[in-house]
Amino acid sequence: MEKSGLRSQGWFGRTGKDGFIYRAWMKNQGIPDEEFRGKPVIGICNTWSELTPCNGHFRELAESVKKGIIAAGGFPVEFPVMSLGETLIKPTAMLYRNLASMDVEESIRANPMDGVVLLCGCDKTTPSLVMGACSVNIPTIVVSGGPMLTGRYEGKSIGTSDIWRFNDAVRNGDMTQEQLTVAEACMCRSAGHCAVMGTASTMACMVESLGLTLPTNAAIPAADSRRKVLAQYSGQRIVEMVKEDLKPSDILTKKAFENAIRVNAAIGGSTNFVLHLLAIAGRVGIPLELEDFHRNSAGIPLLANLQPSGKYFMEDFYYAGGLPVVMKVLGDRLHNEIITANGKTVKENYRSAESYNEDVIADLSKPFKTETGLAVLKGNLCEDGAVIKPSAASPHLMRHTGRAVVFENIEDYHARVDDPNLDIDETSVMVLKNVGPIGYPGMPEVGNMSPPKKLLEKGVKDMLRISDGRMSGTGFGTVVLHVSPEAAKGGTLALVKDGDLIALDVENRTLQLLVEEEELSKRRAAWKATHPTANRGYVQLYQQHVEQAHLGADMDFLRGCSGSSVTRDSH
Repeated sequence: MEKSGLRSQGWFGRTGKDGFIYRAWMKNQGIPDEEFRGKPVIGICNTWSELTPCNGHFRELAESVKKGIIAAGGFPVEFPVMSLGETLIKPTAMLYRNLASMDVEESIRANPMDGVVLLCGCDKTTPSLVMGACSVNIPTIVVSGGPMLTGRYEGKSIGTSDIWRFNDAVRNGDMTQEQLTVAEACMCRSAGHCAVMGTASTMACMVESLGLTLPTNAAIPAADSRRKVLAQYSGQRIVEMVKEDLKPSDILTKKAFENAIRVNAAIGGSTNFVLHLLAIAGRVGIPLELEDFHRNSAGIPLLANLQPSGKYFMEDFYYAGGLPVVMKVLGDRLHNEIITANGKTVKENYRSAESYNEDVIADLSKPFKTETGLAVLKGNLCEDGAVIKPSAASPHLMRHTGRAVVFENIEDYHARVDDPNLDIDETSVMVLKNVGPIGYPGMPEVGNMSPPKKLLEKGVKDMLRISDGRMSGTGFGTVVLHVSPEAAKGGTLALVKDGDLIALDVENRTLQLLVEEEELSKRRAAWKATHPTANRGYVQLYQQHVEQAHLGADMDFLRGCSGSSVTRDSH
């Protein structure tokens, strides 16, 4: 920091030519001279984009943040960064999470900011912004965009999780394409991200449970006026955080990460949570591994009755009391004494929370489901780990042995899944290869493969499915994901053949390929990679440097914190 205590004065507090240039071009926006004289400069990192519909209301939300910053005596500056629209971007938004984090990191470091407000909502916008900001480590607060209002179709509440049901209904002839088109307009009827406990809402819960937001941030609907109020209060608070020099490194301790894991288990959060939390931990230098997820999730039942694991929606969750109620119910299972963004402890933040609907947020004495929201698996099929979401799986498949039906890549799956001659039944195990970080590349959300049409027609709703890819947080079923090492790296998954027996035992946290090691050694010796390889640009850089799923799928050269100093001037 400069002598004034404000990093921004290294730009705006200078005299002579340099100070002239830094201030003069800013003044063409009609900014009075006194704004540059010692006020905390607060960046508003905005992921607004018309190509990111979940964040389409962020220009308006940013105005609320600005009001708070100005009221607290700060100088707001809004800036854009790469925005990742989950529903539109190809081949998958996850491919670009690390690129967006680099954009955020360098935008913050290179510019005159004393603190930053991160405006994020759609799935990857939250982890990418947090990863980038942590790598700079100036005072930071997060404001989520909020979930959309619950959809209504033919008199019933619907949300993103229903897409998978609708898709199977159309394939099975129980729903027409015309009905599906009507449902489109009925589901996304307001601003905001997915209305269920998908990845976007899981990320909003993650940052609140980590202590990076004001209380209640996670669940206020985007259309609710209280979302703007929270944004304005966040703008006020970041100015105070700058004065206190309260940085992400002060908040994001190992205990904060353990709290987030425990809360995620209680709410039935997305399996994507694992990848993103691991990546964030890598940026702040906190040792976190899959075993931490297993240890901290164990014994925590599902408390939130929310789709896709349950019945209700994020709008109901907020009306029932929101995340502070879940944290209050968890009570002593959390580290309650640690500091959060508002300067208060975890316990102080939830102390006054009240539950208004125990059918939405249950008590520990009578949980919604006894199964935890997340389980980590180990075994010869996933030497470095894999994950499953027991709360969204079928009980009869939690311990299952079946013969593998193998799809070498996603194109192979699409080409053959509905072939009436495909040798598959409801006891089979669907195995999808080459959809991991390197193999796809980007690790898409294709792990919850729809069962073959001929099985849907028989009434089969779920099957055991295994892949090195991901699943949408809005998805459900008995799906093993993030198998590591991935097939493209020559992991055991690459060696699976049709007819091999695979054994899943969630209770004992194991996933085994029941093939003799001698046979596997022969297959390993004969194996050759078949995944596509990029020959230029970011995708080539990604394939060369992305880490495996059990490490968070960040780039190896992005681990650690570079800090906020800029050692060379431009003039």
